[in-house]
Parts: sequence; structure tokens; C-alpha cells
Amino acid sequence: MINYEVLFVIDPTLEDEKKEAAVARVQEVITAEGGEVLDVDVWGLRDLAYPIQKKTTGYYAVIEFKAGAELPAELDRRLRISDDFMRHIIVNKDAE
Repeated sequence: MINYEVLFVIDPTLEDEKKEAAVARVQEVITAEGGEVLDVDVWGLRDLAYPIQKKTTGYYAVIEFKAGAELPAELDRRLRISDDFMRHIIVNKDAE
């Protein structure tokens, strides 16, 4: 199993329940695909470095997890097709 970290920015105009549900949905994808969630760190609303979709703030969250090599591609696919997520990045923490 490889250590990964996913950072994503959720649309700040969503209701609080939908923001929490989006974070939970990412965790469910990780566990459903055979991964293990290690840590969830919700940063909350933060200013963006530049406007995205005419928005200047975003709801940030970081999830550390362990998974096989195929899970990041599936997680990336699901985050791309959801309108709730403005940006995301998946990082392999084991790579040097």
C-alpha cells in the first residue's frame, strides 16, 4: 500500500451539510476501492490565490490515505465529474 494525500477545494456556496457530505463521499470512495483513510483535516473556508469560477474563497479539506496504485486514478475521475469540487490534487507521499 502506498501513502497518498488528496487536497480538494469545495464550492463555498454549498450548504454546510453538502460540504460535509462531499468530504464523506471522498472517504467512501477511498474505502470502497480498498484504501484506508488515515487522517481527515478540514481547513474550512480560505481565500483562493486567484478566482476560480468567479469565486474568491473555497472550502478546503485534506485527506491522507493508503491505497493501491490504481485508486488515485479512480478518485481523480470521480472528483473531476462532480460539480461540488472546484480543484483537487492527489500526491504520492512515498515518492521522492
